[in-house]
Amino acid sequence: MMAGAIFSADQTAALDALRDRLRAHGVDLDAGTAAPRDEPEEGDAETIAVLGRAGSGKTVLLAHLAERLQRAGLEAITQDYEPRRRRRGRTFAVLAPTNKAASVLRARGVPATTVHRVLYVPVYDPEFDKVAKWLAEPDRPPPQSERFDAEALARAKAAYAEHGSVPAALAAIGVRGADFITGWTRRDEALDVGLIDEASMLDDRLFGDLRALFGALFLFGDPAQLAPVNQAGAMAFDALPDGRKLALSRIHRQAADNPILDLAHALADPALDFRGFEALVAEAARRDGRVQVAERVDADLMARAPVLCWRNATRVRLIAGFRAAHGLPPDRLVPGEPLICDGIELPARHRKKRIDLEARGLVKGAQVVYLGEGRRGGFARLFVEGATPPRVSAAVIVKLETPEAEEPLILSAARMGAAFVHGAACTIHKAQGSQWPDVQVFAPDLYAAAQSGRREAGLELWRRLAYVAVTRAETRLRWVTRWRLSRPAEPLGPRDLLGDPTAETP
Repeated sequence: MMAGAIFSADQTAALDALRDRLRAHGVDLDAGTAAPRDEPEEGDAETIAVLGRAGSGKTVLLAHLAERLQRAGLEAITQDYEPRRRRRGRTFAVLAPTNKAASVLRARGVPATTVHRVLYVPVYDPEFDKVAKWLAEPDRPPPQSERFDAEALARAKAAYAEHGSVPAALAAIGVRGADFITGWTRRDEALDVGLIDEASMLDDRLFGDLRALFGALFLFGDPAQLAPVNQAGAMAFDALPDGRKLALSRIHRQAADNPILDLAHALADPALDFRGFEALVAEAARRDGRVQVAERVDADLMARAPVLCWRNATRVRLIAGFRAAHGLPPDRLVPGEPLICDGIELPARHRKKRIDLEARGLVKGAQVVYLGEGRRGGFARLFVEGATPPRVSAAVIVKLETPEAEEPLILSAARMGAAFVHGAACTIHKAQGSQWPDVQVFAPDLYAAAQSGRREAGLELWRRLAYVAVTRAETRLRWVTRWRLSRPAEPLGPRDLLGDPTAETP
């Protein structure tokens, strides 16, 4: 059991059910053992969903399972180097749909990566491949390398002993991921156990691919969130039979004094209307500085965390206000401007490049900060939030929408590559899976949703929107009540992201 972990009755019941299913797959968490697996075949994974609202302990349970699986001898499949071999041992992977969500788990010590990073695997340069195998396999003799002398290899070995990471060891001797990884291909080996966080974000295609890859699939999700926009209000786990859904209902002590989570759970009361909820927000703000009611959007916060709104027209107006407040030129980007990946625009024949971009963090919805123009036309240097490493150079197509124009202005026009929209504001749908220390929610939009009377999967839309929006805040929630924007207190720039402000970006 994790040090200090004390489980509630509903967590214990869920853990018992998952332990029983793992035992049926040859993994005994109590004994800390795993039976040798038969040669796996792709099929339809046994799937169980652990469902609960924010603060119900889903992440604690997931982290505990990951630790127990490792202690039982299962190999964690992560974003780090994987020797290209057929595994005979047992495996598991902790996955999230976005880099941001995966980075939250990694900060807790959980070996997490993105769904895309495990569905696709890297192809390594042969010279680095033999060095990486030597680092990862203690009994292997030192490689004969044309690029690295004995001193460099010793430094790499010492770095690997300290960090347990092949990429970190290679970085210690001057090797970047771009040198080490030459491409990506779809994984051709089945895996054993998959633990999927933020499962409400899975669409049917990703869910189907995951079920084909794993023998057992455990989904951890929040049914009160918004379904993917192409799912007509349905989530991947909705179709599971009741016996495959485990409910966590208790809110734990560590969340009990959190005013943000108090507000989120107040939304479960069907008698609470929008005006009543706003009154609760105002009351929380009077009691606790972690909730604020403001008449203006803070332009400085928009540079690192988008204002969350419902309507696309509102998003466009807020972005225009942000750029005007910072005095940014209308026809080009300035280093420090936030962007959101809107997908990969590549023809089918460029599948390898698409996989490469996605595996490096440029998946739809990824938060990115523009660092400057690349060395070639149409390329840009980017800081990808939650990715490892975070700095990449890629061909980009950047679209800037403005309130006065029907068609967006194209600020960067590579023929093909990763497409982006501005990230100073975003819709609440796109914000799922992400969290920021400080979050601004544009309340007039939620009032408009309440006035519309719309419902989604039997629940009022404004209620789902408000729940997702407030639970994006890690530390402080700023509830904005007016169509106003503050003047920036600091000039826009990326120095806060680069460590050494004089360091050159790749």
